[in-house]
Amino acid sequence: MTRTDLGGYLRARRGQIAPGDVGLPSVGHRRVPGLRREEVAMLAGVSADYYVRLEQGRERNPSAQVVEALAVALRLGDDARGHLFRLAGLSPRVRTAAADDRVDPSLLQLMDAWPDNPAIVYNRAYDVLASNAIADALFHDWAHSRNLMHVVFTDPAARTFYRDWHEVARNSVAGFRLGHGEAPGDPRIRRVLAGLLEESPEFAELWARHDARGKALEHKRFRHREAGDVTLTMQTFDVRSSPGQELVVYHAEPGSASAEALALLGALAATARQP
Repeated sequence: MTRTDLGGYLRARRGQIAPGDVGLPSVGHRRVPGLRREEVAMLAGVSADYYVRLEQGRERNPSAQVVEALAVALRLGDDARGHLFRLAGLSPRVRTAAADDRVDPSLLQLMDAWPDNPAIVYNRAYDVLASNAIADALFHDWAHSRNLMHVVFTDPAARTFYRDWHEVARNSVAGFRLGHGEAPGDPRIRRVLAGLLEESPEFAELWARHDARGKALEHKRFRHREAGDVTLTMQTFDVRSSPGQELVVYHAEPGSASAEALALLGALAATARQP
């Protein structure tokens, strides 16, 4: 943990909670949105001076009880709570040497057995390590990049491709933040982060929010150049044999226009594979 990681996270979290959200009256002039430091300290049951030291990096060894109280006071979800514990040095971080970008051959075979379901495997840096043929067709054969963060933030076509670009951008940054917290020393994650901070003001703005959460069941709406509008449900699974890898599988509602669009993508994928 650096001197600023924990403090920056606490500041960002309290800045996104209105007093009314936690049952406090909103009185007096507030220079910044969100809760005051004294209010967070009161909700967590710690002294205001102690909480100020935490934010300023002068107190770097909070107990698990204090961190749990802060997580409750700041209304953190499970992923954000785990992120806070990691920043406080109270849960193990992933050793960079343990990272493995090889995808299990049996998983590759399974993905190829889903001709109607786009499937990808990516790592904490959001590099797409493997994809089946229909996923390649959905993502335009990764013409811009095989890194999903680059696709979202540096591809000029992304705002058309992702019909809900702003929501996709927020969720992508929150997931990337979670991976960064798990393995902050990973050189690939650091390179991707540095490049995005330099190239994309939108990414930098979202990164400053310190949102941290993993992917859950959700819908994504695409506008594909050849297949048109497609709405897909997305399921995400941890790859237990390779910590840090995630498998994402998309599917369409049977009988829907999106299912017909997927069938078209499948035909395009099959054509692309023909010699």
